[in-house]
Amino acid sequence: MSHYVLTINQRDSREVGDMVGDLLRSLRPVGTVVPFQRSFGDEAIGIVPDARSAVDAAMRALRQRRWNVGIGVGSVGPADPERGGSLPDTQVIHDVGGPGLVYARRAVEEAARTGVRVPVAVDGPDADVAEETQAVLRLIGQLVLTRTDAEWAVLDLLVPGVRGQQKPVAAELGITVQAVSKAVQRSFWNEEHACRPAAERLLSLVDAVGLPR
Repeated sequence: MSHYVLTINQRDSREVGDMVGDLLRSLRPVGTVVPFQRSFGDEAIGIVPDARSAVDAAMRALRQRRWNVGIGVGSVGPADPERGGSLPDTQVIHDVGGPGLVYARRAVEEAARTGVRVPVAVDGPDADVAEETQAVLRLIGQLVLTRTDAEWAVLDLLVPGVRGQQKPVAAELGITVQAVSKAVQRSFWNEEHACRPAAERLLSLVDAVGLPR
């Protein structure tokens, strides 16, 4: 069984210091198999149960504009092969090994390459689907990266797919409904969440080598 491993490391630690603690707090709402935690230095790793959680975690990290995000799709298991079995019942990432972590490492190295404008990358058994998934995630990530603090103040109060939210959000923030509507439109928030299922479906196929698409 494949899992989704995210390896996330900091782009600007020399300028602003170690921000891993802030990253881990921002990822707490994401469901995990092995919790996000510092692996070493200014890097964190976590294992999530499904493609939806992986996309969510990636976008939460990209929002902060200081992280390289690598998503690896592949099997994981005990770091010590003599223990046998599948994924160990552990909360410690150093107890885990397997191809999923290797793919995530390769992906984060790709995300960190000079010239990559949206620092997210995907790797797994099917390299072609991984590349397609990566392209879609980078388009979505560009929307996330370009939002202003004022837009996030509105978006953080919205729930995707729920109607009739703009009036109560406007009341809570002390702004007009029109201002809320403009923030949603400028940020391409609806478009982002309309595209996420496509990214999730592609990501779920990264380990399906040779299956028809």
